[in-house]
Amino acid sequence: MRAAARKGKNWQERLSIRSKVWLELDGEPVFSRGRALLFRAIDSHGSINAAAREMGISYRRAWGYVKAMEARLGVALVETRTGGAQGGGATLTAAARELLAGFERLEQGVNGLVDKRFEAEFRGRS
Repeated sequence: MRAAARKGKNWQERLSIRSKVWLELDGEPVFSRGRALLFRAIDSHGSINAAAREMGISYRRAWGYVKAMEARLGVALVETRTGGAQGGGATLTAAARELLAGFERLEQGVNGLVDKRFEAEFRGRS
């Protein structure tokens, strides 16, 4: 018997809710929480390589994600500068910032609705 069950909690008290939100274009995924985290890391570090390291993925994979999103959407999302004495870097375009902000607002709103409905269904609160 699990510890929570032994402490007198019924199954309804032990339930929790999880949901995922992603955006699709023509039935193909184009943006999700993971891509939002990648964009935030690129924005924070000014580098795809540093962002990839932070996320525990290869530079090639991170770059592939960016290029796939750009190809599906038909718009540049990350501007890059090659290295050299001045150093390279990457910045989000205005389109990327708009996509990221809209996605985060949408995700927050959906999660709020899901949480409220879960509480009403399983906790008897609305």
